[in-house]
Amino acid sequence: MKNALSMYWKYCFLLLSLLIAAEAVSQNQPSDKKPEIKELNEVLVNGNSIEQRKKEESLNVETVNNSFIQRNLGGSLMQSLQKLPGVKTISIGSGGSKPLIRGLSFNQVIVVENGLKHEGQQWGADHGLEIDQYAVNRVEIIKGPSSFIYGSDAVGGAVNIKPLPLPSQNTFGGSVDLTGKSNNAQFGSSVNLFGRNENWFFDSRITTMDYGDYRVPTDVVHVYSYAVPLYKNHLRNTAGRELDFHLSSGYSGEHFKSVFYFSNVHTKSGFFANAHGLEPRNVDLELHDKSSRDILMPYQQVNHLKVSNTTSFQLGNHAFETQIGFQNNFRREYSHYVNHGYMPPIYPEDMYAPQDLERQYNKDVWSFSAKDEFRIQNHQITVGSNVAFQQNEIGGWSFLIPAFTQFNAGLFAYDKIELNEKWFLNGAVRYDYGKIKMKSYYDWFQSPVSENNQTELEYLQRSQDLTKTFDSFTWSIGANYNPGKLSLKANLGSSFRMPIAKELASNGVNYHYFRFEKGNPNLDAERSYQLDLGMEWNQQNWSFQLTPFVNYFPNFIYLNPTSAHDIYYGAGNQVFEYEQSKVFRYGAEFQTRYYFLKSLSAEIGAEYLYSEQKSGSKKGYTLPFSPPPSVLLGLNYEPQITFLKESYFSVDYRFTAQQNNIVPPEKKTAESHVFNLAFGSKIKTGKQDISLNIQIQNLFNTRYLNHTSFYRLIELPEAGRNIIVSMKIPFLFSR
Repeated sequence: MKNALSMYWKYCFLLLSLLIAAEAVSQNQPSDKKPEIKELNEVLVNGNSIEQRKKEESLNVETVNNSFIQRNLGGSLMQSLQKLPGVKTISIGSGGSKPLIRGLSFNQVIVVENGLKHEGQQWGADHGLEIDQYAVNRVEIIKGPSSFIYGSDAVGGAVNIKPLPLPSQNTFGGSVDLTGKSNNAQFGSSVNLFGRNENWFFDSRITTMDYGDYRVPTDVVHVYSYAVPLYKNHLRNTAGRELDFHLSSGYSGEHFKSVFYFSNVHTKSGFFANAHGLEPRNVDLELHDKSSRDILMPYQQVNHLKVSNTTSFQLGNHAFETQIGFQNNFRREYSHYVNHGYMPPIYPEDMYAPQDLERQYNKDVWSFSAKDEFRIQNHQITVGSNVAFQQNEIGGWSFLIPAFTQFNAGLFAYDKIELNEKWFLNGAVRYDYGKIKMKSYYDWFQSPVSENNQTELEYLQRSQDLTKTFDSFTWSIGANYNPGKLSLKANLGSSFRMPIAKELASNGVNYHYFRFEKGNPNLDAERSYQLDLGMEWNQQNWSFQLTPFVNYFPNFIYLNPTSAHDIYYGAGNQVFEYEQSKVFRYGAEFQTRYYFLKSLSAEIGAEYLYSEQKSGSKKGYTLPFSPPPSVLLGLNYEPQITFLKESYFSVDYRFTAQQNNIVPPEKKTAESHVFNLAFGSKIKTGKQDISLNIQIQNLFNTRYLNHTSFYRLIELPEAGRNIIVSMKIPFLFSR
């Protein structure tokens, strides 16, 4: 630790000296100041609107734009956002991940895209988000309970992907994005076209990606007790493909706007061959190592389709908005048939599912929402409702979760009161109702059952017909005080989450984790109470932000490892059961930035989280996948260079502390030290500017473990050095 910090500060001191000298030289060079002044004015306007919202909202909200995403481009949207304190990912290889906000993930955090709640397969351990990050313009990260806004599942926070801004009137244009990554030899491109006359517009995008097996800084990993050699440091069969299409079109007038959104995201990606199923020794190494770009079994195919319409109109003092949406998530997992337990050794020819189709999930979701926003004196009031119905079907020869249908409905009211320029009060109430109906399921093969000293063969029942209903009131109150350069906020609220089908009725082997998962039909709705505080200071050359929180769950739902082992579906699998316990959590995020010069700044971002179970069989333990404390130190240089705009050079060092506070069978994770470099600029080319960004992630090819990674349990280190080059070429024609 001391050696790494010493090296970092020496490097920063040397870099600081060089940059100060370069700044002094650049200030003596003649240049045209007018274009730069205009650009700075635009940045100030955008920044002020974001800052104004933070001063009026009592929830902790972080907002980033597509420029931030491009500068920090990762393998998925959430990997591109994890530079923000309090935001982490549960990564699944190089092309998939899901959000982890303040240690909460899965169905405790929701993602909203263009106003529509993203409904995948409830983000199992191996399920990433089907989101095209090239189609993302602006993202809001809400830390803390957001149930009064979004309803069930927003216990831990929300990732709100805002709609694209409408094209300017009488324009036609677009852009071409090109990306290359060295670690997994990825090639990606995204083409955007948009146009608009006075009122009618369209915006379209096609994205394609192709990547190979990614590399790690080790030549052997241990899948539990079995040593697996890696050919040229590649994780065999982690290659993938992606093809996405987006289209939005509609009408925008002075008091009326209606937009139709259509998107289809299709991915195909392999699972690390030696860590899937119960036979890691039986992988055909010669076949898998023949090419680093082929996708062999085991692999997954996911297609996510979304269609929606958002209409808004003004009537007097009222602003109405309605949204109708449909989405389909179709996921298939393919693997060689291997009989476990009492499954027949030879796959039957008359089976309803193909021999290689291990699992299939097909989810349809229909939704409708409406809201009305109006002012009464100094009150800005919003009332609204939402309704959603989903139908989930299953397939394949392996069973984990039953088919089910689900209905949700909610009503809410929100009031923001502006007492004066310095004081804002916020209050909200919401009522939610939900009903889930699960279907029975029997094994397609017989198993011996012994009773009264007699053994008979039976088709075992894995799930029963089960109907559960849940309802809840949630509330939130908050205050903001803005005396000047200082901004203070506080918010106290409750939130609610319905148990999902996996938690209520799962009953099978999760081959990705080598364990048997068993649901609990007696689970209650999960509830949470949280106090959020915020303090922010802004002046000309220095700013900081501190956001502590305290969180209590009277009945947190978690997957608990037991001492039992299953006997029917591959003897030796440890049984994990869903249970509930009281949980107490607290933590904080801290950010600060200091400008040495107009173009030279340093930043620090830190986060800390503590959680403890206060009841149940794991009383005294933390929660699974609890992220350890971490600190990000960064140095940023943004010089003014002739013929270039928004040039930058940055170096950052992330120290992640060891994580010894674990829940067995989790393993302790050692501390890590990772350096990253990034630089880029916009090249002036007439009316449009070409953006070029280069990153070097994991600069020193450090071998380290990520405690929240999907593959952490098999001691798999994070990806090695990765050079990422991205270019954006815009074009625009005005009529």
